[in-house]
Amino acid sequence: MNHAQSPPDAQPGAAQAAFQLNLRHLRGLTAVHEHGSISAAAGAVGLSQPALTQGILKLEKLMGEVLFERRPDGIVPTAAGELVVDRARACLAHLATGTRQVGGTAFEPDRRLSMTQLRAFVALVRAGSISAAAADLGLSQPAVHRAVRELEEALGRKLVERRGRRVHVNFAGRRFARSCRLALAELQAAFSELGRDPHNPTIALGTTPLARGFLVPEAMALMVAERFPAGFRVHEGSWGELVEALRDGVIDIIVGEIPDDAAPDLATHPLYEEAPVVVAGRQHPLATRRSCTPQMLASYPWIIAPENSPLRAEWERLFADRRPEAPVECGSIMIIGRLLTASDLLTLAMPDQVALQVRTGLLSCIGAPLAGSRPTVGATMRKSWRLTRAQQRFLELLTVASAGIGADASRQSLIEPYWT
Repeated sequence: MNHAQSPPDAQPGAAQAAFQLNLRHLRGLTAVHEHGSISAAAGAVGLSQPALTQGILKLEKLMGEVLFERRPDGIVPTAAGELVVDRARACLAHLATGTRQVGGTAFEPDRRLSMTQLRAFVALVRAGSISAAAADLGLSQPAVHRAVRELEEALGRKLVERRGRRVHVNFAGRRFARSCRLALAELQAAFSELGRDPHNPTIALGTTPLARGFLVPEAMALMVAERFPAGFRVHEGSWGELVEALRDGVIDIIVGEIPDDAAPDLATHPLYEEAPVVVAGRQHPLATRRSCTPQMLASYPWIIAPENSPLRAEWERLFADRRPEAPVECGSIMIIGRLLTASDLLTLAMPDQVALQVRTGLLSCIGAPLAGSRPTVGATMRKSWRLTRAQQRFLELLTVASAGIGADASRQSLIEPYWT
């Protein structure tokens, strides 16, 4: 199935291009791959052979690639076809899961749902009102309202409820919105992998306080230095805050501590283990001491990490018998560093969080790293997600960057010379 390929710069971004696809055509694509013939696939999806053939041609035009080749032994997918089939199958699986969770019964999404409905619903969830969603999509408000209503009728459940001029997405709506976002992420990844995203593939990642001080910016700097064609969208927060964004498909990778009890729907990639250190400004009375007892440390005020964070747990363990004064609770290493240089406050931090400030002489580590638990720092992803080439390269560069962490670092970082 050949056609003249349109130039990549004539294509919309991957997010917009995904909505131009047809669910029935995507189902037909997977059926052709499964059956190896147009006739068998057409019967399986309830389309005529000409209609399915035209559908595949439309997909090829949108993707800018030949997806199947005719051979004596049947129709076989090209390398691009295999990639698109895998993503299409995952997309439809996410939608099927969503219909089962919301409606209670499973059905093939392509038979009842349309991209028009999904586009309107996702825009409504994002914008929070019919008028704002219509403005974002360039459609009339009645058109958006009709598309969402038809989606609810197809699912047999209400997804949104009107509250004045705004709408409230109910529990069923939030669950189905997650399935929609995950499904669309698969299609967007297909466009990006095929080089059809003029904005370059975007690596959406979340970083916790343990990784945002050095590890994440170092890996990003490495990727920029090698001119890898990709962009970044970075979200910051605790692991607990970021994990729901990961499950929603808003981000695809979390870089930070890996919980001991990571959920079965998540996959982890450990990078290194580290123990926290006591940190002070260089002017602190304890800054020159090689060791301090908990009693000595407890005589000074502290900056403590937010609740339910690894560093907070370590601080509470260190002072199990006597809690010192803790006038500041903060997770920002930038704010913490400024406070430490201008006071007699102490804090706990991971060595890589303060490595640059310690090497420049602004901060000092007091004593050796704490004995006890050693949090594992690494990357967390959805188990069902297949990394794009850009995401895989970033994961590799995280491994490279981690070699520049700690006293026994085997490489000098890119960002350190500019700080020191």
